[in-house]
Amino acid sequence: LLSPGEVSTQNIKPLERIKHVSEGDPVTLSCSFSTIGGDYLQWYRQYPSSRPKSDSDPRLSAHVHKSVKRVDLLISSAAVSDSALYYCALQPTVTGKHHSLYKNLCE
Repeated sequence: LLSPGEVSTQNIKPLERIKHVSEGDPVTLSCSFSTIGGDYLQWYRQYPSSRPKSDSDPRLSAHVHKSVKRVDLLISSAAVSDSALYYCALQPTVTGKHHSLYKNLCE
C-alpha cells in the first residue's frame, strides 16, 4: 500500500474535461496516472446536490491499462441519467481519504 506522502495531486489527470454524447452511445472517460498503481483508482459519479459515490450500475465498467498508465470508465449505453460529474480518485482505503479528485463532466 502507498503512504500519503507517496501521492501527489499531480499524479492523476483527466484526459478530457467535458464530453458531449448522444443517448444510447457508448462512452469512455479516461484518467492518466503516473507513479501510483492504477489498481488503487476508483471512479465516482456525482449528481447535483449529492456527494460523489461509486456506482454499481451494470452499464458501467472500469479498466486499467497499466502499460499506458490510464484508467477508463466505460458506459455501455449512455442515458440521460448519466449526465453528471465523474471523478477518478484514489480509493479511500489507500490513504484514509479521497486524496486526489479529478473530474470529467459528461453531458
